[in-house]
Amino acid sequence: MDYKESLSYLESLNVFGSKLGLSRIERLVELLGHPERRYGTIHVTGTNGKGSVSAMTAAILTKSGLRTGLYTSPHLVSYTERFVIDGEQASEADFAAAIAAAKEAADKMLAEGLEQPTEFEVLTAAAFFYFARKHVDYAVVEVGLGGLLDSTNVITPEVAVVTNVAMEHADRCGGTLEGVAHHKAGIIKAGVPVVTAAEGMTLDVVRRKAEEEGADIFVLGEDFAVLPMKQAAGMIEFSSELLGIRAAHYALALGGAYQRRNAALAVMAAELLAGTHPSITHENIAAALRSAAWPGRFERFTLDGKRIIIDGAHNPAGAAALRESLDAAFADEARVLLIGILEDKDYRSMLKTLLRAGDRVVVTPPMSLRAGDPENLARAAREITADVEVVENAQAALERALSLTDERHILCAAGSLYLIGNLRCLLLERGARHDG
Repeated sequence: MDYKESLSYLESLNVFGSKLGLSRIERLVELLGHPERRYGTIHVTGTNGKGSVSAMTAAILTKSGLRTGLYTSPHLVSYTERFVIDGEQASEADFAAAIAAAKEAADKMLAEGLEQPTEFEVLTAAAFFYFARKHVDYAVVEVGLGGLLDSTNVITPEVAVVTNVAMEHADRCGGTLEGVAHHKAGIIKAGVPVVTAAEGMTLDVVRRKAEEEGADIFVLGEDFAVLPMKQAAGMIEFSSELLGIRAAHYALALGGAYQRRNAALAVMAAELLAGTHPSITHENIAAALRSAAWPGRFERFTLDGKRIIIDGAHNPAGAAALRESLDAAFADEARVLLIGILEDKDYRSMLKTLLRAGDRVVVTPPMSLRAGDPENLARAAREITADVEVVENAQAALERALSLTDERHILCAAGSLYLIGNLRCLLLERGARHDG
């Protein structure tokens, strides 16, 4: 199987849709010889920030001399982005070989009369196989959806991270915020420490689950803290009395005000591993956070002197975090927003959070079968600002948004990873350069 054939096989699995449950993945990894048991793991879930936390945690472990895999989803451009070791994406040949191994196991399941695994289950099993084949010491594993019944939940990690809990995928996770929290907390295993920034009722759910499992829980704002650094916007001060850390200062490569909380979670997770891995030092953590990359999250570009932000905000909580970051970094600048949102998202809440009266808005559909009708989006946006137009093609929409942007404006593209992945490619093809 070559790379093209592996993509065709994955596409053929889309007919089976997305199904929660562990029975298929459990048999799949069993047939592969349980590759997920051959290295340590860190499991990360949450409504927002789990990708950034995963990327920063993996960067810390790599900088500390531990060979580290990173499994995330979805990808922005290429499936190979989902399988990363020490910052390097899998080659197309290695990706295809891992998918071929997972397909062989899936075919055995069918021969046994079992149900066909889904695309995500095959990808997850293939990632576990790839990491084992490449002899990683650790894999940082990002949950796909929820946690309790997500196919990544066959691992028993050394640390579990629940970034936050907000209303998303409620139809798949119990129908209520409490139900969503229950699914997120489902990654907590017996005796495995938990790091979280959950708050209020959702924290209560996570805390109860930790107590049931006899797992120590470390809560942002209680057991560790990130303090404001007035003298430098891109820095955090981390402290934890439990760990004897009074003040550790870190500069962040990742932009966005929300990354400060994400960085604190990654540092806390790493510190919990430091007892058995002395190479996880303040110096290595600092070096990792100064260089950690996570494309599409408050990522800054300049093109022909125009300032551009692309951000993967795709739900109300993400929109709120993006708005906070825009207000902190560009409080006084006029804004052009290039927006595309999936149909199943709460786009009205997202727009109310993100848009200001007077903003210029270009609406375009993301590259997804789940793309929302841009006319519906535009009508909702016009309730907030009058200057709204629809451009059906993403490339043309980018050109239009750039034409509306001058030195007084910030252009921000957001609403869906399926949109910004496409826009990011277009910007790089046009010669846009990273800014900071």
